[in-house]
Amino acid sequence: MNSGIESPKGVWWKPAHRTEKLWVGIAFAWCMVLFAMMPLWHLRGGQNPSGIRGKTTPQAFMARTQEFIRTYQVGTESGIPVVEPPPGSDIYLMAMMWSWQPVLRLRKGAQYTLHLSSLDLNHGFSLHPFNLNFQVVPGYDYGLRVTPTEAGDFRIICNEFCGIGHHLMLGKVIVVDDQAPAGAAAGGNQ
Repeated sequence: MNSGIESPKGVWWKPAHRTEKLWVGIAFAWCMVLFAMMPLWHLRGGQNPSGIRGKTTPQAFMARTQEFIRTYQVGTESGIPVVEPPPGSDIYLMAMMWSWQPVLRLRKGAQYTLHLSSLDLNHGFSLHPFNLNFQVVPGYDYGLRVTPTEAGDFRIICNEFCGIGHHLMLGKVIVVDDQAPAGAAAGGNQ
């Protein structure tokens, strides 16, 4: 029987062999390389753009988004408003169980400031087919400067489980060529 004063028979307290020390050193060095890469990858990697962040309330963000919709609505698609703001403007996209509103119709090559927030719980913003992922949290307004570089229909999915209707949470961004007439092919009726 062993007491707390006597160590049990075994080899784990013996000095590490030279090879073990080498591998521990390699693992530690690799951890330091990866640790140093985190801020460097944030600044140089391009997939995590820094944005404007501010606090808000769900009610205030919803009011700003509804005003944005009233000002720039050009139609509806499956009951969701389609908006076409002028280039250079602030655009608003709100997440709520289980939808993204509104559908954004943007111009290729124009710069916008996209404001994202959630009205109820955490959602994930993922724009397909691009590697663009953000956590959208209630109470925060995330402003991202975006410039669409190609025309097409792009889908927004929620990649953070948000309940029973999570699989239905799809949004849409329509990017039109800068030569297209305003409001053309806005989808549906007004």
